[in-house]
Amino acid sequence: MTTFVALGDSITVGMGDPAPEGSGWRGWAALLGASLHQPVIHNLATLGALAVDVECTQLPAATELKPDVASVVVGINDTLRGNFDPQRTGAAVARTVAGLRAAGAQVLTMRLPDPGQMFGLPKSLAKPLGRRMRAVNEAVDDIALRYGTLHLDAARDPAIYQRHYWSVDRLHPNERGHRFVACQFHALLAAAGYPVGPQPDPEPSTPPPSRIAEIRWMATKGTTWLVRRSRDLVPALLAMAVREWLTAEDEVTERELVPVSEHPST
Repeated sequence: MTTFVALGDSITVGMGDPAPEGSGWRGWAALLGASLHQPVIHNLATLGALAVDVECTQLPAATELKPDVASVVVGINDTLRGNFDPQRTGAAVARTVAGLRAAGAQVLTMRLPDPGQMFGLPKSLAKPLGRRMRAVNEAVDDIALRYGTLHLDAARDPAIYQRHYWSVDRLHPNERGHRFVACQFHALLAAAGYPVGPQPDPEPSTPPPSRIAEIRWMATKGTTWLVRRSRDLVPALLAMAVREWLTAEDEVTERELVPVSEHPST
């Protein structure tokens, strides 16, 4: 029997991959868990979770379950907050991974894709978001090395940025995307010699939703999520864009103030 506990945010909840029975979400964690030996699956992830939420709320519950395998996939929500602090995020992830390793779990971690690229945002917004995500990824890279996690790099894989892997909101994987993540983690476990069954099917079990169905979802359930997130996301994004613009203006001004004699000759 293998006890698998998944910790994280909406990506691990499974948002973007509707459950076949039509209620709630399925997602990569359920798909991966089903491929383990005699699995017992506990998904503790919650929508909108920050790294500190995972540490303070999900970790204590996870250690009580005595997991054989645990996943920690979190950080994107942290980058979308106005008070983002990469050191605070990294420290919370480190304590979470350390706690799971101390409990005897094989831990899965992930290098997350750049949300600026996924959203298709203007450069003034995409650049600061990209810097934030790189800071989180660098912290998680160090944690993975320090604690010997099985670390999936979903940031540098060009395939992950292909549109057909993502749901209409461009922040959560669709079924194909969740299956991609599940297959990648399955491969890491198998390569590490962990007992696993056949890998999850990489192909979706249901046809992709029509464009009309996607629009309908965004106008109903998706709108509720966007409004809730926008209370913090939109002001943070606007603040980042302004800072990016001011930084660029300052750099131009500094160059203009350098005396002609100090400019390199042409």
